[in-house]
Amino acid sequence: MIICQISVKVTMEDTFVNSLASQIIKTLTRIPSLVKDGLGCLIVLLQRQKPESLGKKPFPHLCTVPDLVTLLHGISETYDISPLLRYMLPHLVVSIVNHVTGEETEEMDGQIYRRLLEAILTNIYLKNNLDHLLASLLFEEYISYSSQEEIDSNKVSLLNEQFLPLIRLVESRYPKTLDAVLEERLKEITDLKKQELFHQFISLSASGGKYQFLADSDTSLMLSLNHPLAPVRLLAINHLKNVMTTSKESIDESFIKEAILTRLGDDSIDVVLSAVSAFEIFKQQFSSEVTVSNLLNLFQRAELSKNKGWYNVLEIAADILIKAEILSENEKLSNQVVVHLLPFMVISNDDMESAEMKMAIYLSKSGICSLHPLLRGWKEALENVIKSTKSGELIGVASQKMIELLADNINSGDPSSMLKMVEDLISVGEKESFSLKQKVTFHVIMAVLVSCCSSLKETHFPFATRVFSLLQKKIKKLESVITTVEIPSEWNFELMMDRGIPLELWAHYVEQLKTARRIAVEDSVLLVFSLKNFIHALKAPKSFPEDDTWWNPEQLKEDSRDYLCLLIGLFELVLSGADTVHFRVLMKLFMKVHLEDVFQLFKFFSVLWTYGSSLSNPLNCRVTTVLQTQALYVGFAMLSSQKAQCQHQLASASSPVVTSLLVNLGSPIKEVRRAAIHCLQALSGVASQFHLIIDHVVPKAEEITSDATYVAQDLATLFEELQREKKLKSHQKLSETLKNLLYCVYSCPSYIAKDLMKVLQDVSSEMVLSQLLPVIEQLLEKIQKEPTVVLKDEVTALRLILGKYNEYSASLLHKDPKSLDIFIKAVHTTKELCTGMPTIQITALEKITKPFFAAISDEKVQQKLLCTLFDLLVNCKSSHCAQTVSSVFKGISVNAEQVRIELEPPDKTKSLGTIQQTRRQKMQKKSQDLESVQEVGGSYWQRATLILELLQHKKKLKSPQILIPTLFNLLSRCLEPLPPEQGSMEYTKQLILSCLLNICQKLSPDGGKIPKDVLDEEKFNVELIVQCIRVSEMPQTHHHALLLLGTVAGIFPDKVLHNIMSIFTFMGASVMRLDDTYSFQVINKTVKMVIPALMQSDGGDSAEVTRNVEGIVVKIMNVFVDALPHVPEHRRLPVLVQLVGTLGAERFLWVLLLLLFEQYVTKTVLVAAFGEKDAVLEADTEFWISVCCEFTVQHQIQSLMNILEYLMKLPEEKEETLPTSVSYKSESQEDMLQVFNIDAHTSKQLRHFKFLSVSFMSQLLASNNFIRKVVESGGPQVLTGLEQRLLEMVLGYINAVAQSMERNADKLTGKFWRALLSKAYDMLDKVNALLPTETFIPVIRGLLENPLPSVRRKALDLLNNKLQQKTSWKKKIVYHFLELVPVLVAMVKHKRKTLEEQPINRQTALYTLKLLCKNFGAENPEPFVPVLNTAVRLIALGTKEEKNVLGGALLCVAEVISTLEALAIPQLPSLMPPLLTTMRRARDLASGEVYLLSALVALQKVAGTLPHFISPYLEGVLLQVIHLEKITSEIAPASQANVHLMSLKKTLATTLSPRVLLPAINKTYKQIEKNWKNLMGPFMSILCEHIGVMRKEELASHQPQLTTFFLEALDLRAQHSENDLEEIGKTENYIIDCLMAMVVKLSEVTFRPLFFKLFDWAKTEDAPKDRLLTFYNLADCIAEKLKGLFTLFAGHLVKPFADTLNQVNISKTDEAFFDSERDPEKCCLLLQFILNCLYKIFLFDTQHFLSRERAEALMMPLVDQLENRLGGEEKFQERVTKHLIPCLAQFAVAMADDSLWKPLNYQILLKMRDSSPKVRFAALITVLALAEKLKENYIVLLPESIPFLAELMEDECEEVEHQCQKTVQRLETILGEPLQSYF
Repeated sequence: MIICQISVKVTMEDTFVNSLASQIIKTLTRIPSLVKDGLGCLIVLLQRQKPESLGKKPFPHLCTVPDLVTLLHGISETYDISPLLRYMLPHLVVSIVNHVTGEETEEMDGQIYRRLLEAILTNIYLKNNLDHLLASLLFEEYISYSSQEEIDSNKVSLLNEQFLPLIRLVESRYPKTLDAVLEERLKEITDLKKQELFHQFISLSASGGKYQFLADSDTSLMLSLNHPLAPVRLLAINHLKNVMTTSKESIDESFIKEAILTRLGDDSIDVVLSAVSAFEIFKQQFSSEVTVSNLLNLFQRAELSKNKGWYNVLEIAADILIKAEILSENEKLSNQVVVHLLPFMVISNDDMESAEMKMAIYLSKSGICSLHPLLRGWKEALENVIKSTKSGELIGVASQKMIELLADNINSGDPSSMLKMVEDLISVGEKESFSLKQKVTFHVIMAVLVSCCSSLKETHFPFATRVFSLLQKKIKKLESVITTVEIPSEWNFELMMDRGIPLELWAHYVEQLKTARRIAVEDSVLLVFSLKNFIHALKAPKSFPEDDTWWNPEQLKEDSRDYLCLLIGLFELVLSGADTVHFRVLMKLFMKVHLEDVFQLFKFFSVLWTYGSSLSNPLNCRVTTVLQTQALYVGFAMLSSQKAQCQHQLASASSPVVTSLLVNLGSPIKEVRRAAIHCLQALSGVASQFHLIIDHVVPKAEEITSDATYVAQDLATLFEELQREKKLKSHQKLSETLKNLLYCVYSCPSYIAKDLMKVLQDVSSEMVLSQLLPVIEQLLEKIQKEPTVVLKDEVTALRLILGKYNEYSASLLHKDPKSLDIFIKAVHTTKELCTGMPTIQITALEKITKPFFAAISDEKVQQKLLCTLFDLLVNCKSSHCAQTVSSVFKGISVNAEQVRIELEPPDKTKSLGTIQQTRRQKMQKKSQDLESVQEVGGSYWQRATLILELLQHKKKLKSPQILIPTLFNLLSRCLEPLPPEQGSMEYTKQLILSCLLNICQKLSPDGGKIPKDVLDEEKFNVELIVQCIRVSEMPQTHHHALLLLGTVAGIFPDKVLHNIMSIFTFMGASVMRLDDTYSFQVINKTVKMVIPALMQSDGGDSAEVTRNVEGIVVKIMNVFVDALPHVPEHRRLPVLVQLVGTLGAERFLWVLLLLLFEQYVTKTVLVAAFGEKDAVLEADTEFWISVCCEFTVQHQIQSLMNILEYLMKLPEEKEETLPTSVSYKSESQEDMLQVFNIDAHTSKQLRHFKFLSVSFMSQLLASNNFIRKVVESGGPQVLTGLEQRLLEMVLGYINAVAQSMERNADKLTGKFWRALLSKAYDMLDKVNALLPTETFIPVIRGLLENPLPSVRRKALDLLNNKLQQKTSWKKKIVYHFLELVPVLVAMVKHKRKTLEEQPINRQTALYTLKLLCKNFGAENPEPFVPVLNTAVRLIALGTKEEKNVLGGALLCVAEVISTLEALAIPQLPSLMPPLLTTMRRARDLASGEVYLLSALVALQKVAGTLPHFISPYLEGVLLQVIHLEKITSEIAPASQANVHLMSLKKTLATTLSPRVLLPAINKTYKQIEKNWKNLMGPFMSILCEHIGVMRKEELASHQPQLTTFFLEALDLRAQHSENDLEEIGKTENYIIDCLMAMVVKLSEVTFRPLFFKLFDWAKTEDAPKDRLLTFYNLADCIAEKLKGLFTLFAGHLVKPFADTLNQVNISKTDEAFFDSERDPEKCCLLLQFILNCLYKIFLFDTQHFLSRERAEALMMPLVDQLENRLGGEEKFQERVTKHLIPCLAQFAVAMADDSLWKPLNYQILLKMRDSSPKVRFAALITVLALAEKLKENYIVLLPESIPFLAELMEDECEEVEHQCQKTVQRLETILGEPLQSYF
């Protein structure tokens, strides 16, 4: 698992992967149980890492794994094992060959490899191209071994024996793979010997014959079959025929079949002919489908007119098809053959010698005519035609004869089989025809199909529809031609005749096609005649209605529908070409044949005018808007041309014309409306039942045309007069007209009824509804009986008709009960008829609107509708229905009396309203009551529950108070015992309570009392609500009841007060424990509503009433407190705040706090775990503080005073139990409110209670929340008056506690009283903190004179706390504070008359003085001068003084000096010497870090405040700082001491001027020179920072001084030449870093002399050579700092660098460079500095610093360093890789000249011939680095590098050889060219 995880997440080196995989393979067999896991791990490793090769060593171990293939097969079913197989397969194949040849060295059975490979091939499916890999391996290994020069023939035969089963196995499992491999390899083999071996290998495979070479073509059979030359392909197919007949060679059948089928599609006729003959030989091997498909393809390809050679091919093909018994076995194939051969049987050429004619005659005689019923008799018919017809008429006569014969055969044949044949003919006709034969065939087929349309019986119209569809499609395609072609007028007569296409047309057509002229025109003429024939052939079915008013597509039979659809199609098709004469003739023919009667014609027009709006589409055809408009205009023309009598009949109610036109006036299409109004204009003035409507709408033609909705509004206006006047004759006519119009709805199609209802949608009245009731009833009956056949149009029409139930027709409901019954029936019609449309039920329900319900004058009808709604709600299963009922009920205005009637139970026994009566009744008739409840049953309760649910949101309810007795009656029933099957009534209770609440809120929106005449108090049963609370266990029920009680408390307060404790006791036990927002709101509302009623009962007139109310309040609060642990935490605070806020915080907050303390003392402590008491107390205290801080500061202070008063009234201890007769209580205790019951608690609990109370008060006064509250309230001013009283209270309580402590000093409780007194004092401190400062200061001053040291210290602490508050003090207060300074100075000095001061108090006093100075010293410095004097004297005492006091004095000095500034100068001589002495002492760690920190702070403040006055002491200060840095960094680098020390250093470095600091620096350097190791770093950091802040002119003036200093400092290495080089280097770097700070600030002009001076300093003859180390180190640092600028000065370094490089090269000289034992180390360091410096110069060279001369000067010294093995092997290797090679590479880049690169490269290459392998290795890496830097530029250096690399490729050192290979690979990558060919 670990290896798998690593391999998935990390990319490993190949060598590591190989080692790891080898180890896994070798250890697989050690633990048999883990073999599968090991294999899985190996697969994951190989899959993820993809190593190049694992090698062959692990392979034998892998082969010995038991059940290897079985395990791999199991793994392969789930996972991909390709990576492992990719490793195994090559080794298996090679091992098999090695075993045959005897080269196998492993001591294993050689057959194991073959068996393994066979098992893998048999059991494991090879994926991911592994099958191709295996086939390639077998082929390559076979050819490789067999092509060897000297080989034993026995071994070859043995190899064949071993390979034969494997190759056959591969071929059987992966047949295409071996073919693909052989094809690839065949192209590559050119050698004759290898060709022979290739054939030997082929012979091993089962299908080797296809790769055999043909003698005549000199290539294989397979390639010959696909050869580009036709003769070769012919030769190959002939060879294949020989093979098939002789079966000599092994060629698989699939290959033969594929070859024959492929050659059948050959371009050469000869090849195709040979292939057909081969097909005939091998035909038994082909399936019928394949035979028919491929041979028919030949017929499709054949072009007899162009190439007569096809005749022979087709002849053989036809024989095969006809003689193969295919036609008799498979009807589908038989039809397919006939359909495809039919074009070859049609006579399209009258030349008897032509191939087409010969083929037609051959086919007619071939037997196909006798085998298929369609062609039966064609052989004889054709013979007769040929004999009896002249050659010029042959085509026409033959075609006509074929049409007649085929039509007769179709009509006389088996209908089902002939229908299939017709479908095949139609499919042929639908195909595009291009050739002459195809076009003639199409027209023959078309004529056949048309001629047999009218003869078929059962399938006549479906077939006719298919034929017409084909005809229509062809005519539409040629529409542009067919509508413009001019047919000679003499043919018009022929167009009217019922006979076939004229014979001369056929000959003419063929002649035109042959000349390729006017093809489309000729096609169009024949199609016109076919259309004419179709019109004649089409006959109306017997079922078609002749005499009905409407042609109703919805009621027609199937044949009639098809006939009507065809009429529409024909009309549209003929009308589309009406511009041409021949189409007008066809239109006349159409009208004459099908619509000769004018009334039938207009019935047809009515369908065309209206069918477009049908949603159901019963005809399954489409009438477009264009066709509809065209039909309207044609109708207009026909109407206009009719006689008056005919017009009168057409405009009558017995004709569909007027109704159809009227619905079109509401069409959304403007042109349709325009055409319709034109038609009505044609009927204007015609006497009819509709003349009133026609005459009304015709004048408004323009408005109707413009607006689709106008007609509906206009008709509404027309028929509105019926409602105004009813006695006039004209109104009678209008009424009759409307009735006639509505009467049409009974018989017309539903889509017309739908559109008519839309037009009449605004016409409403009782008469309209009564007229339409039969239609509604009929449709509802149909929906009920046959819902599946109901049309979408019928549903839509019904929904529109139901819209007539509105406020205008509502009065009919009580006049005609049937209308109500039908409406209720509609309401109960629930079936979903159309997807996406609401049900009839929903539609009917939506009609019950507020106006409709209000318009029903009969309350019984209203009650019945309401009852229906409620019943529907009970019984409906649809959520949509329930929502609609709810919406309807919400919308209508209902009288509460009607709802009350529905809520009344069905039984006559009524439950009584009060609890007492109910109990009495239960006692008398318990059994009868239980029986009555059971009689009511679940159905009633379900209905009542649903009604109550609706009432929840009902706003429009008249007289809601009527429901209150009924609701209480229901509630009473809910509380009675119920049978188990009835279930819980909790939800019903909640609904009742909610309804009562809603009614109360409606009757009293403001929550006030309700007048008695509206609602009598006696009817409101509060006891029942309380009982509901007690009985129920459901939180939701409790919520509703409490909310109701809260509302009732404002309406009937007396009723609620009688039950108040029951309410709150219940709340504490249940509701308060729930964690949800709703429960929380219920509690709040209850408290808000009930508590005020309680408080109002206390008018304040009677002390007894007040005491009783307070007692009740304490009990209520106790309920809340007791429940508090069970209340969710985040709810506790809001609940208590709400309670106290409602009761009044000024009166009862203190009671709540004491109850909380009592709860903690008596309950919380007992349940808290031993270790958790403190945490629990802390959490509770925070909560109590939060509660307090929710109220004003004044209320909190008042509560604290009340608590203190209450505590003082409590007895000191609980008295022992006395006899009842003598027990008594003090008067104060008798008057005291009973909060903490002393009798019920122990003495310990009483003490704990007192202690907790005092502790809390102290914590409250100190809490952030309380302070914030004070600030938010306006600051301490809000306490004016209260603080004095509180202070008095606290002092009084302290006095009482002190007395108790004295009394109990000797008792066991003495410790308690002392602790309580301490807490009381603590409380006093907190009170003092609240005191205004004017009062506070005098109090403190008095306390400072107190004789007790602890009191004085406490006073100082209080004062310090006050001073630490960040406030702005008034001048007067500041003056009072300053008056305390002398008192504090006296405490510090120890000079007090009567008091001996403790050190801690003196230290605190010094801290107080520090705070006073910090706060007020800046504006009032004079009072603090004595403070400074006193503190300086204390410091001067040194060790004689207490260290803590001394530390305080140091801090005080620091603060005072920073404040006094100039006033402190006189004290510096007295201060600085002892301060520095103190610093020296503080360096001793034993003195403590605090002491050291104090001294540091003092020194920092002095240096920062008076920097210009410490120059006499500067040298000492610097020394101390340098020494201290070493100490503090060792203690803790991040300590406060270190921070202050760094700040002090910065102050010294940045605030002092150079003229002051630099001399001190020089002197200090002299002193630390001896201890340079530890002190040089801190020392130089000060100077470095100082140089960094020096101004330019200052630096210029002090540069000589600094230069001298640095020359002296830099000589450190030379002076300590034998010291540790690392220590010296580290220290020297400090100096160089400091010098760098100066260098970067110098200009070129000022830096140049400095640089040369340093150069001379290092290079002078008598200078120690160690200076060179320093200088080159310095040069390296300057080069890094100045980057490109350094090249301006580096020119002088080139020759010294070159010389030095040669001098330290041990390969050139044996002389030591340094006169020292450490010469090698120093030389190595020197080399490192030089190489690093040169690298940076080259790196930043942008000004072409490296000229040819400089390059040549440096080249050899640098390159020779590759041989310089100075310092040993390790140092050499490190120097070369890290310093030399980067330098050389960058050197080449800086040259930028290929003429210089060549010598450089050559010199490096020469190092490859060094005797040392290390040098050769280094040279190799250098060449690679050079190439990586130069990239493609290195290609010019490649030719001279190749020979050197070639030598190293065979180096004696393996490491060098390996590196050389890597280098070559890397060079290939860099240069992008392969280099292996050069080696």
